[in-house]
Formats: sequence, C-alpha cells, structure tokens
Amino acid sequence: MPPHRVNYRANIDALVTLGAEAIVTVSSVGSLREELPPGTLVLPDQFVDFTKQRPTTFFDGGRVYHVSLADPFCPDLTARAVDSGRARGVEFAAGRTYVCVEGPRFSTRAESRFFRGLADVIGMTLVPEVTLARERAVCYLCVAMVTDFDVWAERPVEVSEIIEQMHRNVTRMHGILTELLPRISRSASSCHC
Repeated sequence: MPPHRVNYRANIDALVTLGAEAIVTVSSVGSLREELPPGTLVLPDQFVDFTKQRPTTFFDGGRVYHVSLADPFCPDLTARAVDSGRARGVEFAAGRTYVCVEGPRFSTRAESRFFRGLADVIGMTLVPEVTLARERAVCYLCVAMVTDFDVWAERPVEVSEIIEQMHRNVTRMHGILTELLPRISRSASSCHC
C-alpha cells in the first residue's frame, strides 16, 4: 500500500483501543547527509511535514484541540532505545530531523537539495502517525533505517539496492526490538508525554 493511502487514524485508534501506552515504529528512509550512510539507524527528535493529502488530526469536525509538537518523540523511549542498541552493539544517530514527504514518488534533485537544508533523513510514513499518537497521549518513537542516499548525492536511487539494505537493517532491528520491548513494558506508565 502506498504511504499516502495508509489509514493512519484507524491504526492509531486500534492501538489505543488495544491498550497501547507506547508506539515504536520502524521506518525506511533516505539519507540527506554524508555522515548517515546506508545502514545507519537514526532516532529523530524533530520532523518537518511536507505531506499534502493526509488527514492529520482526529479533530477535524466541530471540536478544536491543539496539541504541542515541540518535542514530538518520547525522550524516555529514545533513551531506552539508545540503551537497547548499546546492549546489542549498535549505535544510533540520535537527535536528527526527519522530513516526511507525500510519496510514493522519490524527490527531484532540486527537492532533495532543498530538503538537505531542513532535515537529515527523508521518508514517507512518519506523518501523520506521530501527530495522531500525540493527540491520543501515547508515547511515540521512530527508528529510521537508512537504506540509501537521497538523489542529492547525484547517484540514482535503485529500488533493488533499497530493498537489499532494508533486509540487512531488519536483521539488526530484530535484535534491538528484542532488547527494547521488555524495557518499554516495564516503564511505559512512568512517562509523561
């Protein structure tokens, strides 16, 4: 399913209905930085939204509800992810900015150069999920797996290379999630997101 067609509201509501107190997402992204090569695992702490057609709130009817997104990602979950990575010998690139685009197409070279001035990684699935989680007062963490350099690097993006890197990233993420999830279940109620 293309990223702009995902029913993010239904997904978040289903998780909340099932009692989720924390959401950890794993996302494939392109790198906008030389120092974040394919294979890097990124923990963003900010995002920039360049989506166009997605419902971004649960409150689009008569009722208005303003939610702060100054710090959109849970600092407690981020710290636990860093600890879990270290326990598995993996270092994260933390404190980075994720620019979310509509998709499903990749960026033009001009767009990619523009986005480099705003963010460190580029993906298609973070927004509106992160904002909807905040509206439901659920802790949220995104682990962004770099699969390629975005087109600013003057190398064409090959889907086969992205898929190959994604498979390598998934193997490492399995170990990290095995370490992280028990840490979350013991402490999710102590966070104040």
